[in-house]
Amino acid sequence: MNDAPDIEQIRAGYTFDVDSATLGVLIDGGSPVTDLPIRIPLGMFNRHGLVAGATGTGKTVTLQVMAEALSSAGVPVFAADIKGDLSGMATAPQPSEKLLARTQAQGQPWEAVAFPTEFYALGGEGVGIPVRATVSSFGPILLSKVLGLNQVQESSLGLVFHYADKNGLALLDLKDLVELLKYLTSDDGKAELKGIGGVSTATAGVILRSLVTIADQGADVFFGEPEFDPSELLRVAPDGRGVVSLLELPKLASRPALFSTFLMWLLADLYSSLPEVGDLDKPKLVFFFDEAHLLFNGASKAFLDAITQTVRLIRSKGIGVFFVTQTPKDVPDDVLAQLGSRVQHQLRAHTPNDAKALKATVATYPNSAYDLEQLLQQLGIGEAIVTVMSEKGAPTPVAWTKIWAPTSQMGATPEPQVQAIVDASPLKARYGEAIDRESAYELLTKRLEEGARQAEAEQAEKDRAEQMKAAQAEADRQEKEFQRQQREAEKERARIEREARAEEAARRRYERENPSLVQQVTKSTVFKDLVRTAGREIIRGIFGTGRRSR
Repeated sequence: MNDAPDIEQIRAGYTFDVDSATLGVLIDGGSPVTDLPIRIPLGMFNRHGLVAGATGTGKTVTLQVMAEALSSAGVPVFAADIKGDLSGMATAPQPSEKLLARTQAQGQPWEAVAFPTEFYALGGEGVGIPVRATVSSFGPILLSKVLGLNQVQESSLGLVFHYADKNGLALLDLKDLVELLKYLTSDDGKAELKGIGGVSTATAGVILRSLVTIADQGADVFFGEPEFDPSELLRVAPDGRGVVSLLELPKLASRPALFSTFLMWLLADLYSSLPEVGDLDKPKLVFFFDEAHLLFNGASKAFLDAITQTVRLIRSKGIGVFFVTQTPKDVPDDVLAQLGSRVQHQLRAHTPNDAKALKATVATYPNSAYDLEQLLQQLGIGEAIVTVMSEKGAPTPVAWTKIWAPTSQMGATPEPQVQAIVDASPLKARYGEAIDRESAYELLTKRLEEGARQAEAEQAEKDRAEQMKAAQAEADRQEKEFQRQQREAEKERARIEREARAEEAARRRYERENPSLVQQVTKSTVFKDLVRTAGREIIRGIFGTGRRSR
């Protein structure tokens, strides 16, 4: 199957004068070479690495062995506990005969150990210290990856973030960003949306719907405060061992993009906050990026550029990154080129694509006596093909390796024990309870309420003005009607007076022209003389001057 490897060359390649972490021992002819450990210099963990292999081939065990070695050397470790198995690092196992037989056969000095472990959970979903991040610190590029936005939508989201910064609107949780987008697409905010540089209402609507969707899926519990300080991951236990920080992910399948992008946020935040330290004898933190393919699936160019730059530069901050995935092709070439250590478990070539991936993997290894294309398909569980960087930065010889057994428990720690560790953590007081301070949601709600109240006041004033106008118009109408009636009455009175005068004149004329019998009698000379004679007689009778009868 293979030419015989040069064992002494391999031995020389893995003999270092610096502190190292042991992965396992060389396999020669199918048997472990107990006196030839395969190791990685601690300083070379800063040069990043890759652990790959098909499902069930031992990647998680390799990760656990690395984490144990680093913690024992005083190096803090962070890893996502996808299946819950890594929580066993907090428990010292009961050795079985099978385990002891395995460790003895490979010359491993095995002793049951529990490691200082901290448990975290995204937003408190699960058993662990809640880990939250603000929307602002996450930023538009990372958030676009979570939302599955295209590049146009991603750039538009960047403008929305710019608008929030410019207007003092703190974006802390998802409801802040949702409320901002609702405002910008409302009648009140459309002018401002147009003014921030070409964000269409349709694009804003797509982003808004995406935010509502992930909020409905429960991602809203992750965004908020108190925001997790990634420097918490750099802690060392009182006994000098590095703290192993494990992130529980019970709902990975429903939100894979959120998980992978959150890990990228942690790295980016560490990069921005830590000082430059150059090459250290051992890293400040080693970051294991499990299920790495989730990070790169559907990623925009801006997102990939951000990953590439972070991986390239973060080693100067003392942070090492190991990607854990099924095949090297899951990792972009620009990132893969920066990974100095390779631990490759069994690969399968059941399909043409698998065969291509196998050939591509073989091409990434230095020349060796192994027929890697054949050997990689025949590796047993817990076996791997290894090449790392020596303390001088040169690649070590390719080594068929039997990975050591973890000294902590393989499998999950019981949940009550995990809960007890969480309850005893000093971090619980800092991050245990969510807080909701005034931010964009509250400010925009107030603004909209004030706008609504102002609109109501303006409408009420308008209504009052309309009512007054209507009342004045009615008063004017009534006044006009009264004046019209007055004029009509005056006209009627004048008409009546004219008619009365005309009747009187007609009556007088008639009387003049047709005197009555009385008038005729009283106006006659005889009547007048008779009246005068009667009058004199009456007067005489009264005063006694009348003639006496004889």
